[in-house]
Amino acid sequence: MPGRVEGADEPRELPDWFVPVAEDVEEYCRPRPGVWVDLGSGSGGLGLALARRSTSTVLLVDPNARALGSGLEAAKTPGLAGRVMVIAGVAESITLPDDSVDLAVSRGSIFFWQDPPQGLREVYRILRPGARAMIGGGFGTRYPEWAYTEFFRRRYEALEAEGEEAKRRWDEPRRMEWLVGHARVAGLGDLLLSPTPPTRWLLFEKETT
Repeated sequence: MPGRVEGADEPRELPDWFVPVAEDVEEYCRPRPGVWVDLGSGSGGLGLALARRSTSTVLLVDPNARALGSGLEAAKTPGLAGRVMVIAGVAESITLPDDSVDLAVSRGSIFFWQDPPQGLREVYRILRPGARAMIGGGFGTRYPEWAYTEFFRRRYEALEAEGEEAKRRWDEPRRMEWLVGHARVAGLGDLLLSPTPPTRWLLFEKETT
């Protein structure tokens, strides 16, 4: 969600990053219309951005029922009503059938999964053959550079106040080595697509039979 930047003269609003991420999802995943999943959706920032740009049914999946309720409220707008649904659940056990999803995305949630390799295996399981997933974190290639820089300035300023261990715990899972390592443990290493999206994202495609 956007935050506030304390500038030299007046506060400056950070722009919403969900639209730039949705644009990258469209570019890198080229999803077919159908059933799309926003995993670890929270209140549905990315899922709703994708729903507004498509005619697909979008499923918001998150363990937080209150956040899902907020997502449903936000979807009560022309063009979205009836196309956004919610499922209470976690990445490691997605209550959807095999080969049932045309796109799976997750922004920012893999860093908090209890078992990232199992979550990635579940994402792969629910994809239809030929469908893609984009899992990780970031702001999108079209996010303004000044806002990207300011976000991290403020984040590291807060982490410095908490100490080096807090900074390490935040940094480590956001490195590509961490993400790719979990993809390899999940058995997806050979399926990672190149060129990949911006850093901090895994992009893979379900094999066709």
